[in-house]
Amino acid sequence: MSELHAVAHRMVEKGKGILAADESTPTCTKRFESISTESTAYSRNYYRNLLLTSKGIEKFISGVILFDETFHQSELKTKQKFPEYLSNLGILPGIKVDQGLEDFADGEKLTKGLDGLSERLNNYYSHGARFAKWRAVINIGENLPSADCIEANANSLAKYALACQQSNLVPIVEPEVLMDGSHTIDQSFDATSKALNAVFDKLQKHNVSLQGIVLKPNMVLSGYDCSYQAEIEEVAEKTINCLSANVPSEVPGVAFLSGGQSNELATLHLNEMNKYETDWNLTFSYGRALQQPALTAWSGKKENSELAQEEFIKRAEANSLATLASL
Repeated sequence: MSELHAVAHRMVEKGKGILAADESTPTCTKRFESISTESTAYSRNYYRNLLLTSKGIEKFISGVILFDETFHQSELKTKQKFPEYLSNLGILPGIKVDQGLEDFADGEKLTKGLDGLSERLNNYYSHGARFAKWRAVINIGENLPSADCIEANANSLAKYALACQQSNLVPIVEPEVLMDGSHTIDQSFDATSKALNAVFDKLQKHNVSLQGIVLKPNMVLSGYDCSYQAEIEEVAEKTINCLSANVPSEVPGVAFLSGGQSNELATLHLNEMNKYETDWNLTFSYGRALQQPALTAWSGKKENSELAQEEFIKRAEANSLATLASL
């Protein structure tokens, strides 16, 4: 278990965070469409390569979550497979292992992917992965989330986390309460509390070692369509209070998802939260909030690659500073 504990602590090291580069092919295609770029196996490889070969990435990034396609692709110059390339930089390679969402009940979803999971995890570990990711999705709405949906997702997260640890992989446990909708920050707090409470209840029942996981929760925000948008200080206070009430102190770190926030807000919220004394290291596991400026700068043109890398490193450095409350 000590290897798992050591890896979990490295993932949430102060001054560093996790790059989520695990967009599924349909999601990556949508992002590429927004910059009028065709999504092919090569263009996706080129774009991920651009991010992962940015000069100085290892100063700010502790781990990278890869999609299965990227996991088996190679760095374009050295021809090393990405897990090997990252490991040589001192960055931990990770893999998204859930298989997307299926309908659970009215307006609610359950994450798929438990079938054959252990075999897949063992295979990823043998090819260099050291952590994995599984995302559960909780919606807020009229009479939502339901207790049944929270319970079912918590149960799947716990089964996944145990399977990961049995395969020597650190599980990123991601119960994402979505911020789409007009709900208030208090409704957000309530739903997030219930989700976290259920997740840790199930993790403990499945004998998952909490020192060998990384929690990837949402921040407690006003719904994006809510007429009152909570200030940065309120978001930080409510998120910290929510975690303090529901997350055991053994967990080494919390790597927040950005969940559709603007790049700047995701960074400012993280910076504000790090002004608090907590039991865990608070860091980031961002996708869009780290990548968007780079994606826009690149716009599918090779001649923009260096500029795109500079934009990516700017965001990575800003978030690194936010983990130290140094913005």
